[in-house]
Amino acid sequence: MKLIDIHSPQDIKPLTIDDLKDLAKQMRAAIINYTSTIGGHVGPNLGDVEALIGVHYVFDAPKDKIVIDSPKDKMVFDVSHQSYCHKMLTGRAQYYLDKSKFTEIGEFTDPNESPEYDIFYAGHTSPSISLAFGLAKARSLKNEKFNIVAFIGDGSLSGGVAFEGLNNAGKLNDNFIVIVNDNQMAIAENHGSLYDNLRELRETNGQSEHNYFKSLGYDYIYVAEGNDLESVINALKKAKDTKNPIVVHLNTQKGEGYAPAEAHREEFHFSAPYDVADGEPLQQSNEPNYITNTRDYLLRKVKENPELLIISSATPEVFGFMEKERKACGNQYVDVAIAEQTGVSTMAGAARGGAKVIYPVMATFLQRAYDQLEQDWAMDNSPAVMPVMGTGIRALTDLTHLGFWDIPMITSIPEIVYLAPTNVEEYFAMMDWALNQNEHKVAIRVPTYSYEHSKGEVDTDYSDLNKFKVVKEGKDVAVIAAGDFFVKGESVVDALAEKGINATLINPRFVSGVDTELLNSLKQNHKVVVVLEDGSKEGGFGGRIAQAVGATGMKCLTYGLEKKFVDRYNPEELEKAYRLTVPQIVEDTLNALK
Repeated sequence: MKLIDIHSPQDIKPLTIDDLKDLAKQMRAAIINYTSTIGGHVGPNLGDVEALIGVHYVFDAPKDKIVIDSPKDKMVFDVSHQSYCHKMLTGRAQYYLDKSKFTEIGEFTDPNESPEYDIFYAGHTSPSISLAFGLAKARSLKNEKFNIVAFIGDGSLSGGVAFEGLNNAGKLNDNFIVIVNDNQMAIAENHGSLYDNLRELRETNGQSEHNYFKSLGYDYIYVAEGNDLESVINALKKAKDTKNPIVVHLNTQKGEGYAPAEAHREEFHFSAPYDVADGEPLQQSNEPNYITNTRDYLLRKVKENPELLIISSATPEVFGFMEKERKACGNQYVDVAIAEQTGVSTMAGAARGGAKVIYPVMATFLQRAYDQLEQDWAMDNSPAVMPVMGTGIRALTDLTHLGFWDIPMITSIPEIVYLAPTNVEEYFAMMDWALNQNEHKVAIRVPTYSYEHSKGEVDTDYSDLNKFKVVKEGKDVAVIAAGDFFVKGESVVDALAEKGINATLINPRFVSGVDTELLNSLKQNHKVVVVLEDGSKEGGFGGRIAQAVGATGMKCLTYGLEKKFVDRYNPEELEKAYRLTVPQIVEDTLNALK
């Protein structure tokens, strides 16, 4: 059967094992063609082809063929960067086969694409079991009978909410199936003692008396060949309609069926477009960037200070730490696995213990650790440095990975200094200051909108908190352009000069506070203050400036990103929609002056 002819899981029910194996080959070919053309999650999707064919072959059918509207089995994905095959089997195969449609499908499960089969948005890690537990409780209240399946990778098990879900669902005394897709990796290698037990289970063919899942009340099935279709189907048939919570543990190969992805599993977790023949990226750049700059800075600092600790929460690639760099740091590098809460708490604990600590973290994942930012770090005397990566409009553009809300989140907490560098030299001057001082908890917003070098000397001391820097003095209009958007602020000032307006340009440097003295001084010869930030306008930096400016009698225009969910957007188009282009800002400013 041709993959293009699969419109629902019902279409694969009559197929033989040989037919299903042929379908698996077609799916792998589609994944490789799709990801090599536009990029995507290669290894995770290649590795779970058999698992997802098995799931849709065994589950997701009406419980009673006579009663058409009887409940169907429900499946919940974790992260869902391994959902390509699921989408192919649920009516979306054309998006992986027709190149003209490649960009029309999302990386993750999306109820807007398929409300029947994609029950939840899933782009962040570890909640699948807890979400499925909620479905199970609703099923019980409604007195319904159907299978509930949570599909989770071994890397996601390190997230606290995964344990919480396992802990609660283990007491259900009802149907509840957890499929653990164990490919022995998160993005990079796994970390933590949990993975010692998974390895012991693999090495004993699931027979070890030390069984994490059984200790939490689950029945347990181990499948040694998780990429063998018959073995997977047989195991899932045993689990189907169970009356007790059960874990089906599949030992799979990340990147299965594509030699470069099998050999370089970390690099092919997610890949930009590549040459299918050898797996090499189609576009390679040796141009410096903030990732490589940060990598080199950290490696240098580790050599200089044996008491420096670098922490990662399973995303070392976001600051350029591949296997070689991690090994080079030895005991001065720790990966706490997918657990940002533990990352922040470890940072605070190590700093309190006297170590110098740097914890680079993705903005979209830091959201999981709000409580630890407040309770464990901000409330304690734990000076440490937290570079925040992946922020703003030109970072990740899919719905579940937006980096828009870090400024409102972090700056809502007292005692955290949040710095926003405008260029490379300022970034590392801020890093040096933050690392060498002992008074403040410091987060640094790593630029993504532009890569600029300083036009002059940068300050090296930021101890005078919330002191803004006037870069160019003028009158009538003051442009305060924070961090990434400073380059936009320069362009606005230049464009206003063409209109005969000599505007003031200010680099605030701090987005966690307001320089009220400077703002009050502006009222002597300014009428309008324009604030630019590459983040959420609501709850953001500009709002605090506007509040302070309001008492002066000057007008204040704030520019940033709207408080809206957007998905797979074009940054240039979104800037125009939010009136963030230079001509639009200039037009608004001229109107305000009138």
